[in-house]
Amino acid sequence: MTGADRLCDALLAHEVDVCFANPGTSEMHFVAALDRQPRMKCILGLFEGVVTGAADGYARMRDRPAVTLLHLGPGLANGLANIHNARRANSPMINIVGDHAVEHLPLDSPLTSDIDSLARPMSRWVRRIADPVQIDRDVAEAWSQSLTPGISTLILPADMAWNEHRYTATLARGQRPQREPLNPDTITRIGAALRAKRKVALLLTGAALRDAPLKLAARICNVTGAQMFAQGANGRIERGRGRTPIAKLQLTHEVGGRMLCDVEMLVLIGSQEPVSFFAYPNQPGRLAQPACEIVQLARADQDLVQALQWLADEAKAPAAPLVFAGPLPAAAAPSAAGDALTVAAVNRLVATRLPEQAIVCDEALTSSGFFDLSYESEPHDYLQITGGAIGIGIPMAAGAAVACPSRKVINLQADGSGMYTVQGLWTHARENLDVLTIVFSNRSYATLWGEMHKVGAQAPGRNAERMLRLDQPDLDWAKLAEGMGVEASRASTVTEFSKALDTALGRRGPCLIEAIV
Repeated sequence: MTGADRLCDALLAHEVDVCFANPGTSEMHFVAALDRQPRMKCILGLFEGVVTGAADGYARMRDRPAVTLLHLGPGLANGLANIHNARRANSPMINIVGDHAVEHLPLDSPLTSDIDSLARPMSRWVRRIADPVQIDRDVAEAWSQSLTPGISTLILPADMAWNEHRYTATLARGQRPQREPLNPDTITRIGAALRAKRKVALLLTGAALRDAPLKLAARICNVTGAQMFAQGANGRIERGRGRTPIAKLQLTHEVGGRMLCDVEMLVLIGSQEPVSFFAYPNQPGRLAQPACEIVQLARADQDLVQALQWLADEAKAPAAPLVFAGPLPAAAAPSAAGDALTVAAVNRLVATRLPEQAIVCDEALTSSGFFDLSYESEPHDYLQITGGAIGIGIPMAAGAAVACPSRKVINLQADGSGMYTVQGLWTHARENLDVLTIVFSNRSYATLWGEMHKVGAQAPGRNAERMLRLDQPDLDWAKLAEGMGVEASRASTVTEFSKALDTALGRRGPCLIEAIV
């Protein structure tokens, strides 16, 4: 058996049975091994950012890792932006990165690079396979580390893949990581603040944003008067009609700082202390007031559901769920009279017509608004860009659709960021994924216009405008999509968009609507 065959067997023994891939020469023996494994579903991405973004979307919906296959250091580098997003989403992921054969490395051929150093900043765990006999151990540890959760990167030299060995040991699964126990003193400290009627807010993320834990958090807030927020960027929230509503904490001083202005104790449950997305002149980076007490109840790698249960017990919250009446943002005003298509009209129509159990992937950026309009939409999962590295929407939607093939996936996509990974539409078509992509086509990097003002830069002149606009020529998303096999249409009025949306929701398979806003 070759090392590559054993690697495939070890992955499958850990139920890692989906491989998002963009291989090269050094990975061909692993590709051949995958070909001998019908249990492994192999999905090609035409750019490594599509591969890693799809693995992130898959992990968010399945709570287990897929494996990526990347070609040497440059291939890994191409995928790092969406590995960064996955790391910020606390998504489990296993990367297999090919490398030259050991004896070839000293020759410094053109594609030689320091893969270990490239991988470490975005990975929780990195290992180079040095002994084919130890592949079982290496995969078991990669799997365990990915469930911490985090990114595991396993570097596969070509000769470790092609050499044959006699494997006699039975494949054994790795151990699920043991979570560090919670500190009971912290629970007592928070309980005392709640009983003293201090102004306490819970800041949630990760597994705490699923339906059952959110109900626990609502019970705590109802009985104590505490507030609760989701952190500004989250891997997944279960929401919609019948589920506990929760507002997202905005990562700006204008909004987020106001949301926390009177909070005396901020309790972090899987989340980090909230800070502004960027530094701005003459503004502090932290959103909470200086006197606010920041308490970490549970880190992302601890049991967030248990943390909420313990806090509910400490607060003596009743077992029966109560109606949560926490602070929610006001819904956007209805669309203005007339038929001109607007961002608000698109988001409102999607929120109103969302199918039950849909998965919404949101990379709308400056065209955002769906979240605040969809508290009473049909029950759905909400996935968003987490690390700020644009180009996640189209690949994330692909991974979510692979993970949940019976559910409709709707990707709300900004046009500028969509161009980073537009190749993902080809994967939508090739795999016949049930993904509707809605592109907000405003033909600019609209967010950067506001950022120039906020950082105190001068008014944009010709050079700046040419770096912020997406025109001359205009992008034609309908033609781009059709060129990659995805059925597409364009809409510039509410009537046109409404008709296109109904058509897309009434059929299965990949589809794109370019919304001219």
